[in-house]
Order: sequence, then C-alpha cells, then structure tokens
Amino acid sequence: MALAAIPRPIADLPWRMLWIVVALGLAGAVALYSVSPVQGGSFRPYALNHIVRFIAFLGLAIGLSYVRPRLFQEFAWAAYSGGILLLIVTLVIGTIGGGARSWLELGFLRIQPSEVMKPVLVLILARFYAFMPAREARGWAALWPPLLFLGPPILLILLQPDLGTASLIVLTTIAIMFLAGLPLAWFLGGAAALAGAIQIAFSFLLPHQRERVLIFLNPEQDPLGAGYHISQSQIAIGSGSLFGKGFLNGTQASGDFLPEPHTDFIFAAIAEEWGLVGGLTLILLFTLLLRWGMKVAADAKERFEKLTAAGLTMTIFFYLAINLMMVMGLAPVVGIPLPLVSYGGSAMLTVMICLGLLMAIDRQNRRDPRRT
Repeated sequence: MALAAIPRPIADLPWRMLWIVVALGLAGAVALYSVSPVQGGSFRPYALNHIVRFIAFLGLAIGLSYVRPRLFQEFAWAAYSGGILLLIVTLVIGTIGGGARSWLELGFLRIQPSEVMKPVLVLILARFYAFMPAREARGWAALWPPLLFLGPPILLILLQPDLGTASLIVLTTIAIMFLAGLPLAWFLGGAAALAGAIQIAFSFLLPHQRERVLIFLNPEQDPLGAGYHISQSQIAIGSGSLFGKGFLNGTQASGDFLPEPHTDFIFAAIAEEWGLVGGLTLILLFTLLLRWGMKVAADAKERFEKLTAAGLTMTIFFYLAINLMMVMGLAPVVGIPLPLVSYGGSAMLTVMICLGLLMAIDRQNRRDPRRT
C-alpha cells in the first residue's frame, strides 16, 4: 500500500543510481568536515556549502530527468551559442582563480563557464552524428565539422588558460567520435601525430604548465617546491595503509602538509583516513555509477540518445580517471576535481547536469522500450 501511494513520476526515478550519488555526496561531506581548517573538524567552511549545493543541484538533475531528450536535441545549438558567449565574457571580465581567468561572479553565484561547456559539447556532437547517415561516418565529412565545433571553446578555454578542462573536453570528443563509428585508423594516426607534436606543444605551454609536466615526470627533483603536491599526496595515500588512520586522524591534511585537500587532492585525504578499503569503496561507487550510465546508453533506441548517454558517462569517467591519476602521481596536476566529492560548485553542477540528462534518457528508455 505504501509503495502504491508513491506518485509514479517519483517511483520511476532510478533510485539505485540516486542512492549511489547520495553516498558519494555524503562521502564528500564527511571528508570536507574532516579537512576543515578548524581543529577537530567543522561544517564550515566546506562541508555545509557542499551539502547545500549537493541538495540544490540534485534537485536540478531530477528536474531535468522529466524533460524529453528531443528537447535537448532541439536546443543544443542555443546552449552552444550561450556557452561560447559566456566564455568570451569570462575572458573579458572574469575572476582569476588558480592562475586562470575561468570564473564569472554573478553576485549570489560563482560559476565556471568552461565546466558547463562539457555537457553542451556532448549534445552538439551527438546531434551532429545523429543526423549523419551511417555510411558517411567513415568519410571526411564526419571529421571536420566536429573539429569546427570543438575549436572555439577549446581556444577560449586555453586562453584562460585552463589546460585540465580543455584536455577533458578533447578526450570526451574523441570518445564520441569513436563511438559514432569513425575509422580506427584515424585515431591511431592521430595518436602518432600527437606523440610527434608533444615537443612542439610543450614549447607553447606557460612556465607553470611546463613545470607541472616536468615535475610529473620526476617529482623528487623538487619535493619541497614544484613537486610538493604530488609528493605529499603520495605520502598521504601510502600512510593510510589498509584501514586508514581513522576519522579526523589524518595528519597530512590537518597538518597543512597536503595542498588543496578539499578540492583536487580530496581522494588523498580520504585514503589517509580510511585507507585502501575506503579508497576502493569510493572507486566501486563510481564504477557502479558509470556502469549504470553505459547501460542507459546501451538501452537507448535513438542514435542521438545513445551517443549523448555514452558521451555524458565518459565525461564523468574522465573526471574520475584524471583526478585519480593526478593524486597518485600518474598524470600532471591539472586541477580536475573528484566529481560529487570535491568542494566546488561548478564541477558538481556539470556532473549533476550530466546525470539529469542521463536520467531523462533512462526515463525515455523505460517509457517506450520498443521505440525505434
């Protein structure tokens, strides 16, 4: 009787996935409470804001789930144009943070427009390939238009400069192109060309970006300077051992040894307090979330919905993969947060938009499973 009394729109929500998302948000709140500058932990300044944002953005995601995917397809170009305009405005009057002019202050809200471009570009690329006949996907007409779509936002983001966000967008674009059926030889050739162009690209990096790459290759060469972030992150993760030091007992974060424990390096702070078991549990939750996203893509009947779902899931995956590789010293420090866990509104908003669009496609799949 109790279940029957629940309105169908609410009962139809993917509750298993939502509980995973809530668990990740809660893990972030617990970690942010622990790494607070206040001795012994505190809800301020991080945990309380994280919880408020999480609830608000989760509500937005649930709201998006009631929108038909066809509307996303129809308004993709408008969203793309608005995103480009915001990126231009950011370059002109944006606020500098972390060495990049990436933020717009809107009084009550501080947003990073480059973050919002991630799901928008997924929609644009999915829309383009949805209208392209399958036989043309192996021709040049399948390659150069998406590169034109990608060019303006990447250029504007690199001018900020924000190498991490630009890299994530490029990786997602490549993934969608691959899923759209472009020839494998093109990707292999592109990888070979990229390898040959690394030296040239390196010469165009800003000094602090070059330093990040060099320190990534050998962090021990300056453990108290440029290599400090990676070295302290590895110490924090390693010192957690199997079960960790316990809640509020992490010494790297509380002792101000671990830089940015509330944003980029929050996984290291979690691994120190909760150990290998805690870190693997967090990764398992993300794995289940990504598995759900790929199932939504597999079940989608329309090409636009299938590519959109896959692209959005890959966006979340690249957030996770780059952040974990970064904190473990397997990739340069490029400022990519851990989705739903790290402190910060823009990245959380982006991931919640991705989840909202995925839920909309999932709802469409379940509404008419035989639709062609």
